[in-house]
Amino acid sequence: MKRSPLAVLLSIFFIFLALNVSIRQAVLFLVGIGMGAALAGARFGFTTGWRNLLESKDPRGVTGQILLLGLAAILCIPLLGAFPELTAALGPPSVSLIIGAFFFGMSMQIADGCGSGTLYKAGLGVPLNMGILPLFALGSFLGSVHLGDWLKLGQTEPVGLVTTFGSPTALLMTLLGLLITAGIIRLWVGKGKTWIDKRWVWGAVALAILAALNLIIAGQPWGVVYGFGLWAAKIFNSLGWFDPSGNMFWGQEGNALRLTQSVLMDVTSITNIGILGGALWISATANDAGKPLTSQQWMIGLVAGFVMGYSSRLAFGCNIGAMLSGISTGSLHGWIWVPLALMGTTIGVRIRRRYHF
Repeated sequence: MKRSPLAVLLSIFFIFLALNVSIRQAVLFLVGIGMGAALAGARFGFTTGWRNLLESKDPRGVTGQILLLGLAAILCIPLLGAFPELTAALGPPSVSLIIGAFFFGMSMQIADGCGSGTLYKAGLGVPLNMGILPLFALGSFLGSVHLGDWLKLGQTEPVGLVTTFGSPTALLMTLLGLLITAGIIRLWVGKGKTWIDKRWVWGAVALAILAALNLIIAGQPWGVVYGFGLWAAKIFNSLGWFDPSGNMFWGQEGNALRLTQSVLMDVTSITNIGILGGALWISATANDAGKPLTSQQWMIGLVAGFVMGYSSRLAFGCNIGAMLSGISTGSLHGWIWVPLALMGTTIGVRIRRRYHF
C-alpha cells in the first residue's frame, strides 16, 4: 500500500478512537505506530540480535538491546517510584516461567521473530510471519487457559525491585546487571568486534522513549502477548466454545471484563494494532518478502509460531513483556527469563540451520 492512502486510513482510525473510544486509546494507537515504525525502520530484531551473537559472535544487536534496556530503566523505574498508581511488569518465578522462557527462546529462532517481531514483520508483508500471527494468538490463548495448571507445579510471589528496595537502588541494581551482562558478552565475543551500529542505537532510543510513554499513558508497561491471547479468547468465547468463568486466568475480574468489552478498549491490543500500522508505513518503501519457503519449512515455522505463543503465556511475556518491560520496571522474573530463553535459542538456531531457514 502506498503511504498516502495508508496515512488517510490511520488518521481515520485515530479520529474514530478519539471520538468513539477514548483519547487515551487514540494516543496509545499513535504510540503503537511509533513502535512499529521504529522496530521495522531500524530492523530492531531481538531474535536476529541473539542469533548473530551466537552464530557470528556479532554483538551489535545485543548491544542495542542492552542500550534499550538501560535507557528504558532510566526512564521507567523513577516513574514507578514517583507514581505508585503505575504498575510494573511483574511475573512470579515459577516452573511455568522456566519452561516457557526456554521454549520461547527456541521457537522464536525457528519462527524468525518474537512477539513484536512477528507483528512488525507481518506488517512488512513477510509471508511466514503473516501465517504465524493467528497461530501465535491461538497458542497464547491456550497457554492462558492452561496457566493455572502450570502454576500448580510451583511458584513464588513476584519480586519487584522498586517496591523492595526503592527506585534509586532498583535502578542501580538494574544498570549494574546490564553492565555485568555486557562484560560477559565481551568475554564471549573477544577482541576486534564492532559493537555499535547506529541503526540499533536510534532504534533503542526511540523504543525506550515509546516504552516510557506507554507506561505513562496506559498505566502499565508495554506488552504484546496479552493482546494476541485476548483476540483468540474473544473469538472462542463468542462462539460458545470457551467458558471463562471457571478458568484461573480468564476468570479474574480484569480479564473477564475485557472479554465483554470491545477489543479497542484493551491497551495491549491497541498498541499491537498500531505496531502493524507503523510497520505497514515502513513497508511502503521496503521489500521484505523474504525467500520462498518449502512446504516442510512452512510446517515447521507455523508449528514454531504456535509453540511461541503458548510458551510466551507460560513465561509471562516475550522479549517485550518479560525481558524489556520486566527488566526495565524492576521485575526479577525478567532476569530469570533471559538466560533460560538464551538456552532455548542455542537449540533453536541449530534447528533453524538443520532445515535451512
